[in-house]
Formats: sequence, structure tokens, C-alpha cells
Amino acid sequence: MAIGPPEIILIVLAILILFGASKIPELARSLGKATGEFKKAKIETENELKNTETSLKEKPAESKIKQMAKDLGIATEGKSDEQLLDEIQKKMPTVKSNT
Repeated sequence: MAIGPPEIILIVLAILILFGASKIPELARSLGKATGEFKKAKIETENELKNTETSLKEKPAESKIKQMAKDLGIATEGKSDEQLLDEIQKKMPTVKSNT
């Protein structure tokens, strides 16, 4: 479904009738400003996403498990999270319940 010249003329005439000739430049200005703000926000968002992606690639985030193991003095090199959890459990004092 394409919009041809007769449909465009009809739309322009409807706008002229609804808003009047004096309001059209004001509407066009408002539409232009809104479009510009949208484009600026889109560019800023794309740049922020690129910066975030770049920072994530440069320095991978350390898992909480690895950080906890380091805090307890456990070597983390070459160990999976499951292995580290086992070592953390062994190093943590056991809690006895009175039940």
C-alpha cells in the first residue's frame, strides 16, 4: 500500500484545514526539534553502549566467588567456581545448631 500524490495532497489539505496556515511553520519547527532531540539521544545511547561493551571486554568482571576466595586466602588461578566453593566451605568454620 503506497501513498501516491493524490493522498499526499489530501493529507496536506486536511492539515491546512485543521491547523490553519499560520500554525504549520510552528508545527514543523516543533517536529524538527523533536526529531533532533531523538537523534541526539539515540547517538548518546549508542556511544554509552559501545563504551560499556569496550570496558567489559578490556577488564572482565571478577566473580563474587573468586573475590570471597581471595579474601579467605585461597589461590584462585585455574580453579572453577565449584572448586572454589568447595574450598571456601572447608575453610569456613562450621556452625552447630542446638536442635
